[in-house]
Amino acid sequence: MKKYILSLIPFILGVGCLVSFNMIGSKVAADGTLVEPFYLLPIGYLLIAIGIISLFVSKMKKVNR
Repeated sequence: MKKYILSLIPFILGVGCLVSFNMIGSKVAADGTLVEPFYLLPIGYLLIAIGIISLFVSKMKKVNR
């Protein structure tokens, strides 16, 4: 489990970003513009991708030994 902690941290942070995006929500301002925390979406997807890739790399290192 200790080897996979570096893979789990970005994955958990990414899921946290996506959950917080949904919890914060979005609203329409008085002038008609959409106000939402859009920055959480690409950061969340990027962190999930990094977590999956690092898990795959650590698994491949274990298989190659």
